[in-house]
Amino acid sequence: MSRITIITVNFNQIRVTEDFLRSVLLNAPNEDIELILVDNGSSNDNEAYFKNIYPDVVYIRSDKNLGFAGGNNLGIRAAKGEYILLLNNDTEITENMIPVLLNEMELRPDIGLISPLILYYEDPKIIQYAGFTEMNYLTGRNRGIGNKEVDCGQYNLDSRETGYCHGAAMMCRKKDLELAGLMSEDFFLYYEELDWCDKFKKIGKKIWFTGKSTIYHKESMSVGKESKIKTYFMTRNRMLYIRRNTSLLNTIIFSIYYICFACPKQIISYIFKKRLNLVKWVFKGVFWNLTNSKSSSKLGFKI
Repeated sequence: MSRITIITVNFNQIRVTEDFLRSVLLNAPNEDIELILVDNGSSNDNEAYFKNIYPDVVYIRSDKNLGFAGGNNLGIRAAKGEYILLLNNDTEITENMIPVLLNEMELRPDIGLISPLILYYEDPKIIQYAGFTEMNYLTGRNRGIGNKEVDCGQYNLDSRETGYCHGAAMMCRKKDLELAGLMSEDFFLYYEELDWCDKFKKIGKKIWFTGKSTIYHKESMSVGKESKIKTYFMTRNRMLYIRRNTSLLNTIIFSIYYICFACPKQIISYIFKKRLNLVKWVFKGVFWNLTNSKSSSKLGFKI
């Protein structure tokens, strides 16, 4: 049995995933690793292609796009490692990342999930993630620590509790995961890792950040392209997250704020940007929450 299982999910990004596999080969050649690649509803069966790059990869194909949570859960169910490391396929690891994360976990049995310092691949001097603040449950907002700062080594010695891990790179023990449970597939896209962190908190585990190791993420440094799928799931899941993780009273107060202030502000922003095509997806995201239970498997969006 391998000590560490790495799980990554591919959806029609064959070249990006190839770079990821090569980074694992280059930077973790001597680690005791089981690498699971979930091909999550991709147009083609890429098993032969990926095994030509990483012969020992465990290839799992899903004919349907199961979303971020569903794709990772498919890999988790097949994982044999004592530790599980979820890595986005658009990341590239560094030489000491896996040993550092493993050492941090072994030093602190109370750590449930841990993420490393994340730098932007397109400009590796710029930080994407050095932890998150706790969530303000009345507004459904929190803040990224270190985001867009120049990396001058200010977080390199940090090893501390944080509000949430980052979905691009998260390690946990399999035995803790079995207590906390899998990621909720109700989210499909966005907020599922925050909800997962709360599951670990509920079993008494800490959410941890370490700046002693880094990973490079190919996510754009810009705010990101607005789209109907992003607008819908960000609107829908912000409300769903609060419904799942706070009291009824808090949910009512949040919902008043969200429906009467936050969503109208977003709609006005789209009007000024001349993105009227996105306005209806704000309404759809809110309407889904008003007509579905907090554990509904209905997406309300055709993928």
